[in-house]
Amino acid sequence: MKRYIVTPDKHFPYHNKESIKVLCKAIKMVKPDGYIDLGDTGEWDNASHWKWKGKSKPSLEWYLPGIIQDVEDVNKGMDIIDEALCKANCKEKHFIEGNHDMWMNMFVDEYPYLPQYRIPEALKLKDRGYTYHPAGKLLKVGNLHFYHGHNYGGMHHAKNHLGKYKCNIMYGHHHDVQVATDTSTNGYIQAWSIGCLKDDSPEVNAFTKGRPLNWVQAFAIVDYHNRNDFSVSVVQITKGKAVVFGKEIDGK
Repeated sequence: MKRYIVTPDKHFPYHNKESIKVLCKAIKMVKPDGYIDLGDTGEWDNASHWKWKGKSKPSLEWYLPGIIQDVEDVNKGMDIIDEALCKANCKEKHFIEGNHDMWMNMFVDEYPYLPQYRIPEALKLKDRGYTYHPAGKLLKVGNLHFYHGHNYGGMHHAKNHLGKYKCNIMYGHHHDVQVATDTSTNGYIQAWSIGCLKDDSPEVNAFTKGRPLNWVQAFAIVDYHNRNDFSVSVVQITKGKAVVFGKEIDGK
């Protein structure tokens, strides 16, 4: 039997601090065999093409300090989780690249003489002990696949992910919690959207212009048995608290 903790979009440094505390306490309690980061680990605001929409992009010298600050902030966030994983003696770690993380790779494509800012190098993934999975590539563990997610089908994205991939799949990207079930020649298949760990306040997310959000603070625990079979528990965090295996965890 093996157990994994899977985390969706954290968007450091715009993470929900209470939710990250809950996650780290859960890691220490559960002591997972493996950890899977589904991507959008950083916001990477200064590498975003949206930042310059409708504006003239300034010279590299003008905005490079912001890129450097983003790298520092996201590494600090990963340090918090890695410290908990170390205390839990979790050796197997996977990093799946998200669309926000890709912005850093696109930045390097524009400035190829700055390769140190590609995601594997910027986040020191090899030194941290992570296996790196580029955006769009599925990680398969037993009979469950993991990746960051795409904009499939709006409201019914879990169902549409099943239609696209036709396999058991877990993803983030949409920041809400959904489960969909369908049939296959080998029995039923399911898709899980497991929420996010980003601060959902209007102050942090000005682009939402105050509209209500369906974002859910959550992460997943996946237990494997008979080698490939698995069960999924989505842990929802409400007002900085969650229940894991019957025990309340307080992130306040």
